[in-house]
Amino acid sequence: MENEQTESTDIRFESRIDLTELQQSMDAVRLELKKVIVGQNKMIDHLLVAMLANGHVLLEGVPGVAKTIAVKLLAKAVDVKFSRIQFTPDLMPADILGTSVFDLKKTEFEFRPGPIFANLVLIDEVNRAPAKTQAALFEVMDERQITIDGKTYQMDAPFLVMATQNPIEQEGTYRLPEAQLDRFMFKVVIDYPTLEDEYEIIRREHEAVDGDKTADVKHVISGNKIAEFKSIVRRIIVEKNIIEYIAKIVNNTRENPFLYLGASPRASLAILNASKGFAALRGRDFVTPEDIKDSAVAVLQHRLIVSPEKEMEGLKAEEIVKQIIESVEVPR
Repeated sequence: MENEQTESTDIRFESRIDLTELQQSMDAVRLELKKVIVGQNKMIDHLLVAMLANGHVLLEGVPGVAKTIAVKLLAKAVDVKFSRIQFTPDLMPADILGTSVFDLKKTEFEFRPGPIFANLVLIDEVNRAPAKTQAALFEVMDERQITIDGKTYQMDAPFLVMATQNPIEQEGTYRLPEAQLDRFMFKVVIDYPTLEDEYEIIRREHEAVDGDKTADVKHVISGNKIAEFKSIVRRIIVEKNIIEYIAKIVNNTRENPFLYLGASPRASLAILNASKGFAALRGRDFVTPEDIKDSAVAVLQHRLIVSPEKEMEGLKAEEIVKQIIESVEVPR
């Protein structure tokens, strides 16, 4: 009997999908980011998951909490073409997408691509551009292509948009259209660092010799590898009861009396794909309810509109999402 008990406790369940290389590569990227960024583990995890799940990210936080530097470091750790666009009130769609220029030698118009033609595009202060410029992003964020003068141009894979915005400053800003917000897989709210992290930030700056924080960050993974990992993540196993769990959470946002606008089916798919990314990041070939919970707030909070009465009371979408998650029965 003792031998039988010993054998039963030694049972190990092997992963049906080999995630070793994926985990090692993502850990290597994380370590490169950690050379500069102190704390902010949630932000880093969401950036890595978005990359694995092929989703765009909206980073929101007050100035100086490493929103922009985090994306620049990610582009440096992952060997891909990087582009940065500073949004301003006078920015035009052609400044982003590109324009056709008449070539006198060829006597024909030639398309000159704009900064959107990159693998990782950082848009700084995305809420500073007016609706006309915001609309220029709709097609490229959703379909990974743009249409200029009746001709379609495909984006090279991987293609990710990571945008930043300041939640405090309102002068000279525009509210992002709901259709555009819905195209961001995540909205990650970045808080102030803890006291310990603040001390470490100051200490590192004091001890820096040349002042270049990014000099030690190096390429550890290629864009082609990211494409391989994305195909692996799509094969992560999701049981029927987990799918039902996602559907119940999203459906609850549409029936919640505190919300004026609930989440769309695009949000359901975003939770599904993001939870696969979290599972893969943790070395599992199957999704658990914890992966759903870690995905749901960042996926849903920017897609929901709080009812005017509750908004006046100071209730935020993030708090409502957390209440919904707690109210929906966790699958066993």
